[in-house]
Amino acid sequence: MPTISVIIAIYNRKDELFELLNSLTHQTDKDFEVIIVDDGSQINLKPTADLFHQSLSIKFFWKDNSGPGLSRNYGAKRVHAQDVAQSWLVFVDSDVIVEQDYIENIRKNLSEISCDAFGGADKAHKGFNLMQKAISYSMTSVFTTGGIRGSKKAISKFQPRSFNMGVRQSAFEKVGGFSEMRIGEDPDLSMKLWENGFSTAFFDDIGVYHKRRVDFGKFSKQVYQFGCARPILNQRHPEYVKFSFAFPSLFFLGYILGFLEYFMFHNGLILGFYGFYTFLVFFHALYKTRNVSIAALAVISTYIQMFSYGFGFLKSWILLNVIRQKPEDAFPHHFYK
Repeated sequence: MPTISVIIAIYNRKDELFELLNSLTHQTDKDFEVIIVDDGSQINLKPTADLFHQSLSIKFFWKDNSGPGLSRNYGAKRVHAQDVAQSWLVFVDSDVIVEQDYIENIRKNLSEISCDAFGGADKAHKGFNLMQKAISYSMTSVFTTGGIRGSKKAISKFQPRSFNMGVRQSAFEKVGGFSEMRIGEDPDLSMKLWENGFSTAFFDDIGVYHKRRVDFGKFSKQVYQFGCARPILNQRHPEYVKFSFAFPSLFFLGYILGFLEYFMFHNGLILGFYGFYTFLVFFHALYKTRNVSIAALAVISTYIQMFSYGFGFLKSWILLNVIRQKPEDAFPHHFYK
């Protein structure tokens, strides 16, 4: 029977930790442990964890700040399983909430689907604010990410993300866990697993409620960093490069070209495409959310996502492939020192 260890790397998020641990106390399957790694928080998180010691099997560790990837590795090394082949490390971000059957469904899927790592969708909870719901739409929509974060139908070979990810402990140890990357460390892990002959799977029924960023500025910065990371990942794992990775950059450049076309030639053909795209996003978001305000905000968050990611990807691609900088020199903050 597989053993499950839920590993949470956290920095400062006291309220989010309470909500996540509270959701774990309501699991229908209670046969799991929780390992919390405080990544050098400036506030004391241990009293929050202590509130749940009677209802959860919790191990709490504090360490100097190094970023989430190495903190997850730190937590993984503190899992003591009798059989690492049957030991599963489940990583969730500190800003998620899980449903009552989360652990139960993980165990059910593991008994039915052969894999070495798995992931699930992220979605918006009904209690999230309008902006969080709009951002959640943009990150899971078929018109932005192709739906790869929210639908089994939209994926061929799934790359689990660390906000909702499980890895067999023996496979995790074989590939060395998360790498020195601060951004993009989870798809990097997925591709390392593939390169070592391990398989990944998408589990339909283990979605988590992911709060994400609370304002458009933070969201823009986050997806910009994701865009910068993708060419680095392409360089590290050339076998898995896809043309679709460049689509947000083409979207970004096309928008600029559309304005040039309009002001220089008084032709709005290209901008007409973006108008149609805006129409599709708005009404698709309206259909999905049944809320006009969320749909309107979703249009804004979608353009922020496409432009920020696209600019980050384009900048990174030029620095790495045209100027020929090393990733560590071009983006030092993307790597652990």
